[in-house]
This record gives sequence, structure tokens and C-alpha cells, in this order.
Amino acid sequence: MSARIAILDYGMGNLRSVEKALEHVGVTAVVTDDGDEVRAADGVILPGVGAFPRAMERIRELGLDELIAERHDEGVPILGICLGLQLLFDSSSELGGAEGLGLLEGPVGELEAEGLKVPHIGWEPVRWERESRLTDGIPSETPFYFVHSFAPWPLDEDLLGSAAYGARFACAAERGNVFGVQFHPEKSSAAGLRLLSNFAGVCAQSPAAA
Repeated sequence: MSARIAILDYGMGNLRSVEKALEHVGVTAVVTDDGDEVRAADGVILPGVGAFPRAMERIRELGLDELIAERHDEGVPILGICLGLQLLFDSSSELGGAEGLGLLEGPVGELEAEGLKVPHIGWEPVRWERESRLTDGIPSETPFYFVHSFAPWPLDEDLLGSAAYGARFACAAERGNVFGVQFHPEKSSAAGLRLLSNFAGVCAQSPAAA
């Protein structure tokens, strides 16, 4: 069974590049903010580029926060990418602060990159902190492409991957059916495509897809 994945459109993300990457690995993807289409999907991707408070404002305006919570409670796999990862957490200090979706515990804060340029832009090796279906077949220390100024602080048991830019920071998290990566898999060559393919596999095997 191949998965059908909904890419949430709230006006802040490079949606087409994520859609094209999924199509490249044979996944049916739909960019949408329509509740019926999201409910019909086997998995959900929350992308994002921009500021956390504005993103949460848009998500709430569209009712996507309730839709994401609904799909989460039904066991549907959810993947946050870049800002989308950060939005899965409790809160962010960006631009005065805002509450997040709260699917992962912990805050989001500025990168501790003393003496280095922020935003952090470029390729960095990612160290997997534990095994995961999301990272199957991708060696630890594989480089991925980053563009960000903030990063989350997940619970130790939710930490999936880390990278270093000045200090080491969390760049991948997982709890149950919730996954998130700070890097851009859709811009990270073969390793990024493998990660998206792995996520599609998780979606296809989810109880919600049965």
C-alpha cells in the first residue's frame, strides 16, 4: 500500500519542493488546508519557513491546530519540517514568544552559536541519538541542509538527532506518531529523499491507514 500524505498549507512554507520530493519517491502528496483532504490522508506533513508567532496565528485562523490534534489522536503520523518541527513544541521565545501545538514537550529558543553567523545556513552532519523508523538506512553523521535561527529543546527521551553549530543542538525529535526535523529533507539530496520515503512507509503501516 502506498501512503497518501497531506502537506498542510497555511501560507508559510516552500510547499512545492516538499511535494516534488515526495512525488520523486513515489508518494501521492496533496498540498491543502481542507479538512476533508487532511482527514483522508494517511500522514500529515507540517512544513514552515518564517516566524513562529505568525505561523501559529495562521494555523489557528485556519483551524489547522484542531485538525492536527484530531489526526494526532487518531494515530496518524505527523512530520514537522524546519519551522514545522518547532511548531510541534510547547512554545517559542521568537519575537516576544508564542504558544505552539504542544505535541512535543519543551521550548524553542535561539541557537547558541557564539561567534558564528545566524541564521545557520548550510550542510551539517546529523548524529542519530537512537534508532528510528524515520532514519532507517541513513548512517549517523550524514549531512543535511539547514536554514534556521532557532532550535527546540526536547525531552531526552524524545531526542532523535543532533547537530553542532557552535554548540550542539537538537535537530530531530520523535514521540509516538509525531516526528520532526529541523533540517530540510527536501533539499538534502539522497539522504533527505530516503527520510521522506521512510516517513511514507510509517504512514502506510499506521493503524490509521488500515
